[in-house]
Amino acid sequence: MANLYRLTLQQRHRLPPVSTGVSSGYSTCLSCVSGVSKKSDCRRFKASRRLVVGLGAAFCSQFMTMAGTLGANSLIASARQRGAVEQVLKDVQWPEQFPFKEEDFQRFDESPDSLFYETPRFVTHIDDPAIAALTKYYSEVFPPSNTPGVSHFPPGYKQDRIVGMGMNEEELKRNPVLTEYVVQDLNLNPKLPFEDNSFDVITNVVSVDYLTKPIEVFKEMCQVLKPGGLAIVSFSNRCFWTKAISIWTSTGDADHVMIVGAYFHYAGGYEPPQAVDISPNPGRSDPMYVVYSRKASTA
Repeated sequence: MANLYRLTLQQRHRLPPVSTGVSSGYSTCLSCVSGVSKKSDCRRFKASRRLVVGLGAAFCSQFMTMAGTLGANSLIASARQRGAVEQVLKDVQWPEQFPFKEEDFQRFDESPDSLFYETPRFVTHIDDPAIAALTKYYSEVFPPSNTPGVSHFPPGYKQDRIVGMGMNEEELKRNPVLTEYVVQDLNLNPKLPFEDNSFDVITNVVSVDYLTKPIEVFKEMCQVLKPGGLAIVSFSNRCFWTKAISIWTSTGDADHVMIVGAYFHYAGGYEPPQAVDISPNPGRSDPMYVVYSRKASTA
């Protein structure tokens, strides 16, 4: 059976569709879920967010001085010129050092996340077409199902072990696809409480924008994935902007693809990340993007 790990951080879902991981046998899934009642379009808050948090969130300017064949062009500017999201992570000239600053991971609201997420809010964070697009994508890449299931997983999908991780126990209890769950704030403790090489798949849905220690979390994900295991990070342009990190709220969709790709790259142990645009109705419904990678067989 594969082991699925659903790792959805700080989001609240009608039936949490967060991260997923898979382990020996069939599937083990790890999911982390938390959130609030209603998400806003992150783009609406870019200007004010720069004024308040400021400055390190100027993502493009950070890359202007990067060495490599891009010269004076930033990685982000190059990605935008190429157009399609799928091209953003093609042949990236990554700088030697992690290019982000500490202030890029600050939030407008730095109060304890446990307070923000203590009240269950059973809502969805993306619209129905985006959910359907993600479900379809999962159906194409997940290991074969062995029993019926729910959530954002394909209809009828279930495995012997599907682990959810989140910050609100009531929300996790309400997700019937889970065989077990862990309540944990990854921004306080990014250590995943699982054995090494135990999951086949890890999924994270509309939650990566809340991670304040993303490299630590992505390293942990790699640690618990089996060699060749798949990590899927999906996101839209919606967020709880007061809890999303500065670098996210100050940038756009192509930038977000590059940011998540950077997490995979600098965490180490992964194959080169790739991006897929699965937006169902561009301009008419919520966009949906996936950045994915596999644990290197030698990691």
